[in-house]
Amino acid sequence: MVRLPITICLIMSMLAFRAHAQEREPVDVELVLGADISASMTQDELKIQREGYATALTDPAVLNAIRSGAHGRIAVTYFEWAGVTSQSVMVPWTVIAGEEDAEAIARKIAVPPTWQSRRTSISGAMIFAAGLLETSPYKGIKRVIDLSGDGANNEGPPLPETRDDIVAQGITINGLPVMTADAAPQPYDVPNLDDYFSECVIGGPGAFVMPVHEWEQFPEAIRRKLLLELAIRPKDFGRRPPVTLIQAKPAYDCLIGEKLWRLDGRKHFFNPENDYRRRGTP
Repeated sequence: MVRLPITICLIMSMLAFRAHAQEREPVDVELVLGADISASMTQDELKIQREGYATALTDPAVLNAIRSGAHGRIAVTYFEWAGVTSQSVMVPWTVIAGEEDAEAIARKIAVPPTWQSRRTSISGAMIFAAGLLETSPYKGIKRVIDLSGDGANNEGPPLPETRDDIVAQGITINGLPVMTADAAPQPYDVPNLDDYFSECVIGGPGAFVMPVHEWEQFPEAIRRKLLLELAIRPKDFGRRPPVTLIQAKPAYDCLIGEKLWRLDGRKHFFNPENDYRRRGTP
């Protein structure tokens, strides 16, 4: 058996990778949609969230925006997430070039939720989404990760480092913080979740936050967010959406979610992280 030098093997691997990249189907945007399905969400909220994504993808303005792109099509994948190891792809990579494509994806998204999981790992969702982009069979002019959630990161790698590593790959991360009134506030709730998303979650060219304060706003917020991600000017789809653009601010504690979780001894008495209970420390 003939053994090739390591250098030649590396060159051959690089050439194979480039050939694979060139074979990928061109699209205007590779869009990863990630929706929070952690235990803090009620079944009604999960239903509204799924229907919101399904409705937005089939909206006439969104479809017109897709058709107006250089290639006239985008590639979309949709997954749901919770803890650091809890992610589930509901819609694998699929091209949307028209109404029929969008409706097929919408039917897959709109089915009733079948699972939930504890904890909230936005960093885990980011890493999972970046992996989906890495293995995408499409090549987009833009690559976008779009995350919606109702809480701060409390499990997994630190957010700022994770975000910065992903943004360095030319990926934009946008956020939709769900800030609806909670009848039963939790000790680990983060005040001003939109500020948290602005400082700790989003990143990349044109990154933005679009908060939702009422569940009735969710479908419209998703629609407006998609239009922005498809590079449509605000005047093309009505009144300017309530977005928060990246701006320089004082240092923000991006570990606030993890800290609040560890202090929540009431709800997580048996959690190994709460070892101060066993030590008798108040």
